[in-house]
Amino acid sequence: MVATGTKLNYDIKDINLADLGRQRIKWAAREMPVLAQITDRFCKEKPFAGIKIVACCHVTTETANLAIALQAGGADSLLIASNPLSTQDDVAACLVKDYGIPVYAIKGEDNDTYHRHVQTALDHRPNIIIDDGSDVVATLIQERKDQLKDLIGTTEETTTGIVRLEAMFKDGVLSFPAMNVNDADTKHFFDNRYGTGQSTLDGIIRATNVLLAGQTLVVAGYGWCGKGVAMRARGLGANIIVTEINPVRAIEAAMDGFRVMSMNEAAKVGDVFVTVTGNKHIIREEHFASMKDGAMVANSGHFDIEIDLEALKGLATEVKEVRNFTQQYVLKDGKLVIVLGEGRLINLAAAEGHPSAVMDMSFANQALACEYLVTNKETLEAGLHSIPTEVDQEIARLKLQAMGISIDTLTDAQVEYMNSWTVGT
Repeated sequence: MVATGTKLNYDIKDINLADLGRQRIKWAAREMPVLAQITDRFCKEKPFAGIKIVACCHVTTETANLAIALQAGGADSLLIASNPLSTQDDVAACLVKDYGIPVYAIKGEDNDTYHRHVQTALDHRPNIIIDDGSDVVATLIQERKDQLKDLIGTTEETTTGIVRLEAMFKDGVLSFPAMNVNDADTKHFFDNRYGTGQSTLDGIIRATNVLLAGQTLVVAGYGWCGKGVAMRARGLGANIIVTEINPVRAIEAAMDGFRVMSMNEAAKVGDVFVTVTGNKHIIREEHFASMKDGAMVANSGHFDIEIDLEALKGLATEVKEVRNFTQQYVLKDGKLVIVLGEGRLINLAAAEGHPSAVMDMSFANQALACEYLVTNKETLEAGLHSIPTEVDQEIARLKLQAMGISIDTLTDAQVEYMNSWTVGT
């Protein structure tokens, strides 16, 4: 809670929304037992005492529980939004009013406001940066080199952000440790697949109320996010087409029972399109031109660059908001193309993001990655680091325990067999 007389700087929509935010944060906490256990331990051990942490994340009820865990661990933290449409304003209000955490996030904020908030985050002079997409880290390297000496390290849990960090390391500018949370088994197997799969379709349905059964749904990209979207959409009765650039993933999609083709081919037959690649201009001018009348396009990749909206605007004579988070582009030939969530993350723009139960593991990874950076700050080298296997396994064990599921353990004879080369058939 905020101490009496404490003065906070923040930039949120309305502090009076805090009561609703408090209820929803507690509701999410019910499904986050692993993070709750970590929070309890942090409260006793204070691993972040004297540590400044900046988090650039989607400001949701789940993120709030991560922020509360870091605060319990003694962190002096500040939170900004990683996406203009992903902030839940009541959650931001509760974190400010009830927990005294400075939050700079407003749903619908423009790009100038977003970039101002990034600068505000860096003004905090963070020791650890929790980043979604690596914007804060990139800005630090490009514009605040004098602050690099303050930085212990960063954590990143998006595919897009990891790609950017790898490019930074290749260019010789990643001069500090970066924890690759995205590739932890207890993150991408569940968050990317089940979280993205369910929440993406939730966002599309909330924005449009479309019946997916019988529709042809095109999934661009068959990584873990694409797998999740395709799997869940098939469960709702959609006919799935997958587009890919990776031949191995294309074979996998085909053997999973989906049609695989180029986007040029898919554009002609798709009813609903979802991009989940992490790359730019996956759906371009030539694709819009060949789409059916009334085709819907949505994005579930981190940044709003997967759909080339500038090209679409050039083809259109009119753009009209027809529902919340649903824009209708009227092309010169009279055909309609429907864009959902302004091309931003549809699961957060029009819905509430991933379910709490799956974010429990993702944010457990984030919390423990921060602790790992602090504990090993004297020995960790610059560059990308994986989450230690033992940490990954412990998160999984705690999750199973919370779910009431028990599993087998190896017998002594089995351990001996697995560790011996002399015992054969």
